Amino acid sequence: MSFVITRDELPDLARGAAVLGTGGGGDPRLGRAMVAHALSGGPGEVTVLTVDEVPDDAFVVPVAGMGAPTISNEKIPSVEAPVAALRAIERHLGRTADAVIPVEVGGMNSMVPLLIAAQIGLPVIDGDGMGRAFPELQMKTFAAYGVPGSPMSLAGVAGESIIIDTGPDNHRMEWLARGVTMRLGGAAQITEFTMTGKQVKDTAVRGSLTVAMRIGRALREARAEHRDPMDALAETIAATDYEHLRVLFRGKVIDVERLTDGGFVRGRATVSAFGEDSRLEIVFQNEHLTATRDGRMLCTVPDLICVLDIESGEAITTEAMRYGQRVAVIGIAAPPVMRTEAALGAFGPAAFGLTDDFVPLEERLPVG
Repeated sequence: MSFVITRDELPDLARGAAVLGTGGGGDPRLGRAMVAHALSGGPGEVTVLTVDEVPDDAFVVPVAGMGAPTISNEKIPSVEAPVAALRAIERHLGRTADAVIPVEVGGMNSMVPLLIAAQIGLPVIDGDGMGRAFPELQMKTFAAYGVPGSPMSLAGVAGESIIIDTGPDNHRMEWLARGVTMRLGGAAQITEFTMTGKQVKDTAVRGSLTVAMRIGRALREARAEHRDPMDALAETIAATDYEHLRVLFRGKVIDVERLTDGGFVRGRATVSAFGEDSRLEIVFQNEHLTATRDGRMLCTVPDLICVLDIESGEAITTEAMRYGQRVAVIGIAAPPVMRTEAALGAFGPAAFGLTDDFVPLEERLPVG
């Protein structure tokens, strides 16, 4: 059943989206502020449709920001650029969008469709193409289940708009779009994987905005009740399609290697355990890819690896990790739609050049 998101609910959504961003996806606090500003001068709320409410023949446009998260933090995104990207693809295809949907639910990109909706009144669909955040455009359930990514549009802060059409070749689309984004200053607003309502029903991760809001609410309430935020998160996740959560490690960040390369933030972080001689190493490309404790793999993509402040449960992004932070590192199982053979081909370990096979989190770390 459809529902509305108001300004008062944006903090919970942003907090939960930061967790699902697995270290990347951009800072949702910035997106929250932009959406709140747009709502204050417009409708005051955004309508959200469940996937099943979308007509089969609806024209649905997935929207997002593209670029390294460090760039977005330094170069504030344009409020107008997401709408410009939408209008560019509408002109190119000769169709008017009936709804928008997040490309990814993690981080800043959870807010982009709401920013568009707050400005022009389109509904937002409660779903996305990742159930988290991934660094490359072809890494979507949309792609895994047969929706072509192009034609896509990009819009820059200076009013530029670009159309890229590579037919069914999503990898080449990513390569070209990454180069264009770098030449737009390292950040752009995009549309891609335009599709019908029927295709949304066949390919999307369902209910992901709702899950993000539940996570954010659980963390807020845990803090108010002085509960362990990891316990609150585990209870919340258990009632969703993600289902499984494991606390992988607790400790202090003792080293972070990070650089912006080829349009991505790449690096690794090391966390030292409290009171024992044990270390966890996290490898990331915008988002966390692997978590290894003392040489043993604990979690790998597409399952989620999240670094949280140990006291508040607030997510810490890859660009915000610093020496001395006291953190809990958790793993969250990806929903079943993200674990099929087709999905693993799109964004499993091999898609990142990793040699480890995918083993579900709950099998690597069984309970009891």
